[in-house]
Amino acid sequence: MARYQAGIRTEARILEATRELLAEAGLEGTTLKAICDRAEVRAGSFYNLFDSKDDAVLRVVKDAIRAVDPHPGEDAPDSLGELVEAFIAFIAGQPDMARVYLKIAISGATNGPLDGSVRRHHLRRVARFSAAIAREHPGLSDDDARAQAEIILATLSGLAFMWMQEPEMDFAGRARLALSTSSITR
Repeated sequence: MARYQAGIRTEARILEATRELLAEAGLEGTTLKAICDRAEVRAGSFYNLFDSKDDAVLRVVKDAIRAVDPHPGEDAPDSLGELVEAFIAFIAGQPDMARVYLKIAISGATNGPLDGSVRRHHLRRVARFSAAIAREHPGLSDDDARAQAEIILATLSGLAFMWMQEPEMDFAGRARLALSTSSITR
């Protein structure tokens, strides 16, 4: 039991170190050595819990995204408004993690687990937005609901990329304006 508890504490220290380094140094400055030094663990202990630095980074980003999910257990149907507000909450409430996620998405992350993870997350998000739109507009075909979901997500992502370049931009206001002027919400 004591070993198990020690592993949980070590994992928590590694995740906290990764979170801090991502906030301070960004993705590029978050190295395996820096994580281990900050967490006060050896590389062997790190590799007992994570396959790679990318795995630790993904865990931290996923935890940040999950923290603003309106229905993380998917036990209730999402509304389009809830999903947009969750997107806003991630960008506005967790800007360091949002920047990391967006940098991974922009770079194409073609090096292993980051690429597949970002793509899977995007496809799940399209499906959730599409399902919300279909519930709110039952006359739409599945293809039309998906197309509307992709348009809304592309708009939100474009605004988020702009926010990365201009942090003083009112991301939340523009995201809400984009939703209110979307053809699906009129």
